[in-house]
Amino acid sequence: MGLIQAIKGAAGSALADSWREYFYCESMDADVLVTKGAKRSNGRRSSNTKGSDNIISNGSIIAINDGQCMLIVEQGKVAEFCAQPGEFVYDNSTEPSLFYGDLGENIKKSFSQIGRRFTFGGDTAKDQRVYYINTKELPGNKYGTANPVPFRVVDRNIGLDVDIAIRCHGEYSYKVVDPVLFYTNVSGNVESDYERDEIDSQLKTELMTALQPAFSKISDMGIRYSALPGHTMEMADALNEILSKKWTELRGLAIVSFGISSVTASEEDEQMIKDLQKSAVLKDPTMAAATLTAAQAEAMKSAAANESAGPMMAFAGMNMANMAGGMNTGDLYAMGAQRQAASQAAPQQAAQTQAAGWTCACGATGNTGKFCAQCGRPRPSADGWTCTCGTLNKGKFCQNCGKPKPAGAPVYRCDKCGWEPEDKTHPPKFCPECGDIFDDNDKQ
Repeated sequence: MGLIQAIKGAAGSALADSWREYFYCESMDADVLVTKGAKRSNGRRSSNTKGSDNIISNGSIIAINDGQCMLIVEQGKVAEFCAQPGEFVYDNSTEPSLFYGDLGENIKKSFSQIGRRFTFGGDTAKDQRVYYINTKELPGNKYGTANPVPFRVVDRNIGLDVDIAIRCHGEYSYKVVDPVLFYTNVSGNVESDYERDEIDSQLKTELMTALQPAFSKISDMGIRYSALPGHTMEMADALNEILSKKWTELRGLAIVSFGISSVTASEEDEQMIKDLQKSAVLKDPTMAAATLTAAQAEAMKSAAANESAGPMMAFAGMNMANMAGGMNTGDLYAMGAQRQAASQAAPQQAAQTQAAGWTCACGATGNTGKFCAQCGRPRPSADGWTCTCGTLNKGKFCQNCGKPKPAGAPVYRCDKCGWEPEDKTHPPKFCPECGDIFDDNDKQ
């Protein structure tokens, strides 16, 4: 009786599982990351009410909605996946269907399946499941720094480079970017749902750990801590770069957006930054003169308004204020004007120098580069000397041929036209102006 019962069970289960199935997933809640797909064989119109739950017959249809990815797991291993919305036909199943494909071939496979199930007492001895992964953006994840986080304040305009401590809080969102990786390393086989609260605590802890190096990258970009709410995209990119090993490569997750509600520093740090910025601004003579002038004017107003001391003492106070600082404001304004004039003249002088060029020892004029366009000799330096081999040197001996630096060497000037070479100790063979040969008659 046991064998007969096993044969009946194997035949009945094999025939029941030969119907094509239809899988569908309703709209996934924002807190659900993974859910198990359900068959639509329990409806009133369905004739297949005895099929196994974890068996997917060949030719079954799996519907996929936007924001979802479907995984087919067979015997604990991912066999198929699809993230394209629409209808997916599973035609590689190891469970044959009498209603999909070649009927004769399917009958043979069904009898073979009955024989296999008979050896397991009529049981399927197989597990096939459909899982849906939520690939939509998951917002509303709150964060906040329980303790101050170091932030480096860098302002290259004034030479400011100081570390302070800030607190910040806000929200961030993330999404599953690699469903297979997330299923393999995080959720695995679940009976029904895998929800966000099972992993959110770990993600938040890792995010707070990554904040400090992310802030370091942001400060290197010259962004001040008070401007962080306007650079949330840069923060998200920096966090993804830091968390890529743990989130993207291990779990298949990535940060989509990072919102900052508020950023605050201690009163001491804020006052320190203000004082340093004010001191840096006063390095400009014009700004220092303006500040000093305003202070003098305020002092004179206070002195003139001092009725208790009498008019004479009030005017004396004004004179003292003038004598105390009025002498320096003019000097500061003059220094500022000189600096501005020098900064404006520097580019013009450089352009004029480049346009005029320099004259080589060979007589070629109008050179603008580091080497002569005619003979290739290097541009002479004011504090160097040119050897007879053409090498520019700064020491006592030539670095190319070893000749000593000439001491008291005669200078040359053309005795015909008066032309003088730039390197007067090493003239060219011929005068570039009149063509006369340089000889002892040209020595000065």
